[in-house]
Amino acid sequence: MAFDIDMIKRVYANFPSRIEAARKLVNKPLTLSEKILYAHLWHGEATETYTRGTSYVDFAPDRVAMQDATAQMALLQFMQAGRAKVAVPSTVHCDHLIQAKVGAEVDLQRATTESKEVFDFLGSVSNKYGIGFWKPGAGIIHQVVLENYAFPGGMMIGTDSHTVNAGGLGMLAIGVGGADACDVMAGLPWELKFPKLIGVKLTGKLNGWTAPKDVILKVAGILTVKGGTGCIVEYFGEGASAMSCTGKGTICNMGAEIGATTSTFGYDESMERYLRATNRNDVADAANAIKEHLTADPEVYANPEQYFDQVIEIDLSALEPHLNGPFTPDLATPISQMKQEAEKNGWPLTVEWGLIGSCTNSSYEDLSRAASIAKQAVDKGLTTKAEFGINPGSEQVRYTANRDGLLKTFEDLNATIFTNACGPCIGMWDRVGAEKQEKNTIVHSFNRNFAKRADGNPNTFAFVASPEMVAAIAISGRLDFNPLTDTLTNAKGEQVKLDAPVGDELPTKGFDVEDAGYQAPAEDGSGVEVIVAPTSSRLQLLDPFPAWEGTDLKGLKLLIKAKGKCTTDHISMAGPWLKFRGHLDNISNNMLIGAVNYFNEKTDSVKNQLTGEYGPVPATQRAYKAAGIGSIVVGDENYGEGSSREHAAMEPRHLGVRAVLVKSFARIHETNLKKQGMLGLTFANKEDYNKIQEDDTIDIIGLTSFAPNTPLTLVLNHKDGSKEEILVNHSYNDQQIEWFKAGGALNIIRKNANKA
Repeated sequence: MAFDIDMIKRVYANFPSRIEAARKLVNKPLTLSEKILYAHLWHGEATETYTRGTSYVDFAPDRVAMQDATAQMALLQFMQAGRAKVAVPSTVHCDHLIQAKVGAEVDLQRATTESKEVFDFLGSVSNKYGIGFWKPGAGIIHQVVLENYAFPGGMMIGTDSHTVNAGGLGMLAIGVGGADACDVMAGLPWELKFPKLIGVKLTGKLNGWTAPKDVILKVAGILTVKGGTGCIVEYFGEGASAMSCTGKGTICNMGAEIGATTSTFGYDESMERYLRATNRNDVADAANAIKEHLTADPEVYANPEQYFDQVIEIDLSALEPHLNGPFTPDLATPISQMKQEAEKNGWPLTVEWGLIGSCTNSSYEDLSRAASIAKQAVDKGLTTKAEFGINPGSEQVRYTANRDGLLKTFEDLNATIFTNACGPCIGMWDRVGAEKQEKNTIVHSFNRNFAKRADGNPNTFAFVASPEMVAAIAISGRLDFNPLTDTLTNAKGEQVKLDAPVGDELPTKGFDVEDAGYQAPAEDGSGVEVIVAPTSSRLQLLDPFPAWEGTDLKGLKLLIKAKGKCTTDHISMAGPWLKFRGHLDNISNNMLIGAVNYFNEKTDSVKNQLTGEYGPVPATQRAYKAAGIGSIVVGDENYGEGSSREHAAMEPRHLGVRAVLVKSFARIHETNLKKQGMLGLTFANKEDYNKIQEDDTIDIIGLTSFAPNTPLTLVLNHKDGSKEEILVNHSYNDQQIEWFKAGGALNIIRKNANKA
């Protein structure tokens, strides 16, 4: 029986009436996305229509998922909420704190020793509050969720931007910060601006070397890293139906890289096959009973332009394999053009590593298709010119792949099998020689390739591709190798060509596993004690943030004017900093150290207006805080792009930053700032970014009458004594303004819990 089957049946029981109520109100056929949204309204059946991109709506998600790095802060917040047990099914997955270095067995043992304190904390908190706990080595959160918890038509939130992976099973699965997860686990509604809708029609059928990964690499090239912001992407068409469930998951997963709220596919036979293969016949049967509600109304896909805000069409039969990068996941290059693009841009052509895995591509099908290339190489007398690493997605995938000989095939090609964990994808990779910061190229099947992300080296040129393409390029050792046309020289000096990959959508002998790594919580957790040592460097109980003082904010110092791309990796780096994710003060020492200072083109070097000297960003901000002076951060477009990590909002809040002013925000980061009682502001005129000077002291006027849709005024007090006023916008609604006034949403939750 599936996890939480009774909850799933309750959701399905409500679907027909809720969708019918919504269809009557909207008075038109509904997309799948609209059906799921209207079926999960907090107050039940729809009583009003909502305007896409404008209306704030309260939803009731079915479940919450957290990975170990973000779960620490989410659960530290939940511990303050005054609740005895989570209100919806919730899980914690230990996948981020395991560093790839030697190989699975050694690396996992080292991680469980080094992070024992954190794993013990997460295990005990989960046990106390009724949360399912997946132990280190159990697998990557999103693969484990797809195998065990995702279900067609469901809505879930997760404290990781790639929660969207579950769209491969027809869910609306949305990445959020820990404060949002805390709300839902505490039994409160979850607020989201009703998304706009992008429809992607897939015609034709994937063939040869082209994989589902190439679909989203193509879409990323079309929409760019912010083209999906505020939107749900819904895929449909004959090409979608012909694709595997895990292939659909890959496409949805990387929707995070275009800024999409989430992505999804309508329920079909591939999803049914996957549910049954993963021992969820009961879910498949329940879904089949209402399957007409688990996809869009027929009129929608027949005339998509009438129902979506934007429609993209891709012919899969003509789609080429792609390599995206370097340094951004939307720089899309078809493999046939890579040679000329690489030469034109001076990208290093020698590939030093090929890496397969991550939450995007670590399914059985992914491994089987890549293994077919590896087996060809062995049979044809080829060896890998690049080093080669594999991260299976879950213990179930690893065990089954090992049983079926796939892992041995990789090992025959001298590949290293790493732990079932994120590893290099999130910077948890102890790569030999990375500290030399030499210019080099790697290819991987991950989702992100920002500078420094995988190995900490700013000169590593990382390119994103499908697992089978990664295998081929690792064997060739060349970025400009096109396996569709090029040959390789084997040990006998013969010219050989790699055939197109083949693989199994699902294991022919079924999935198998001895110990999946799941720990069920106690029925009654009231007697479970959660211990956090006051001297710990890894964990720190939270103190409430102070409430707004009730006045306009004056005398704020400019901390940094960030130039260009400023992702959550730039604001709060991962890699070695992951160990401090449960200790707010310690991890705040990485605040904005990756952001480029507009005024000197350097990272982690800003002017301290109190001393006139340049120094690290965190140290400068701590000096302002010690002096009782607030500050402001200024940023560029799509500020906060990337991971959902709320540390990027909590660290500035903790250190005394009062406002973040940018040209535009990524959705999750803007929400995280609001949840923590920060001011997230945007320039009314983007050109006013150029008016911010290095020595500015800034006043924010209008807070005493802070109201929705009403701009605020910033006074820029320049060093020469002159002043300028600029208008700034915000997207706060009434509830979010109350969060600001209270000093954060959690302060309101705690206050209400105490009243109860």
